[in-house]
Amino acid sequence: MKRPVRVLVAKVGLDGHDRGAKVIATALRDSGMEVIYTGLRQTPEMVVNAALQEDVDAIGISILSGAHMTVFPKVMALLKEKGMNDVLVTGGGIIPEDDMKQLNEMGVGKLFAPGAATADIAKYIEDWVAANRTF
Repeated sequence: MKRPVRVLVAKVGLDGHDRGAKVIATALRDSGMEVIYTGLRQTPEMVVNAALQEDVDAIGISILSGAHMTVFPKVMALLKEKGMNDVLVTGGGIIPEDDMKQLNEMGVGKLFAPGAATADIAKYIEDWVAANRTF
């Protein structure tokens, strides 16, 4: 029996607005995924350590603070350092399109703007995991 997709949903930095992250976490859970929500004010190190401990397939970062060009590259570097090269890093929030493109070029997966359909986010994660992870 195939295990469900495991996703860590994280809020990194001082941004205290977590309603969107909670909506996404609930939607992913309702689509059949196992979801671990880290809560507010996480560091990139805390997120990657939790991802390692929880053996997740994907990390979803919610960011509204404008620190996306610091947070995502740091998470990617820490994952690489720990040999976790088969974990999807995705996310969303207030991220300008040019920055999204730059982050995608660095290896970050698809990023979602506010208002994205939760079904589209769940499908993207499921499809990525099916294509890139082996159990």
